[in-house]
Amino acid sequence: MTDKLLRKPLVAGNWKMNTDRHEAASLAKGVVDSIGRQYKADIVLCPPFVWLHEVGMVLRDSNVSLGAQNFHWEDKGAFTGEISGPMLKSVGCKYAIIGHSERRQLFGETDATVNKKLKKALDIGLYPIVCLGETLAERESNKTGEIVSNQFRGAFEGVNDFQNITIAYEPVWAIGTGRNATPGQAQEVHRLLRQMLKDKTREFDKIRILYGGSVKPENAGELCVQADIDGFLVGGASLKAIDFAAIVNAALRKCQGIRHF
Repeated sequence: MTDKLLRKPLVAGNWKMNTDRHEAASLAKGVVDSIGRQYKADIVLCPPFVWLHEVGMVLRDSNVSLGAQNFHWEDKGAFTGEISGPMLKSVGCKYAIIGHSERRQLFGETDATVNKKLKKALDIGLYPIVCLGETLAERESNKTGEIVSNQFRGAFEGVNDFQNITIAYEPVWAIGTGRNATPGQAQEVHRLLRQMLKDKTREFDKIRILYGGSVKPENAGELCVQADIDGFLVGGASLKAIDFAAIVNAALRKCQGIRHF
């Protein structure tokens, strides 16, 4: 056993607007049967809101946590169509995705609303997965560092407690497009984020940074060996239990023989 320390991998499946009731329960069971009873990585499933209870019942005796894809920063009120953090907690959610690129691009999410949601999550004990990433035009204009840095500053303005926070770097141009960031491109941004964390907290080396962007079984292994990539936020590949399990196993191979923070 080596004395080297490693951040415990986290792999989250974002099902987006997919699955019906039967499919959601069946997929969750497939994940639990494949990987749900190991403790070397944290596994999270984020189904659509309407299946949270259904999926939660499947996960309750496993080591797979329940997560949400979004929520509102107010506890309650006249916000038709919204879901609050306390509602998520009441159905068993442990994690919540905040600021996903699709929320930013399609539904008006801003750095300011990401910051509000992050603070609410920390206040009520939800574990936030905060998403950052640049568009294709921004990357081609060599603005990746500027964009990601600005998103980081906006999201974490006034935040001092990073203990339960996970960050996900998701290049927008690599989400659902079949394009991929190379391991080197991904690591470059992850390294930048780690440096920014160093300026915010002494615990910078314990905070997990995930990669999200067309993650598949075929590329998970070469991505996960990068020094600052601590797991994945998985979209389409999380809709097949066998593919999701393969991605989890890639993350687990990184930590064989290494003890965790």
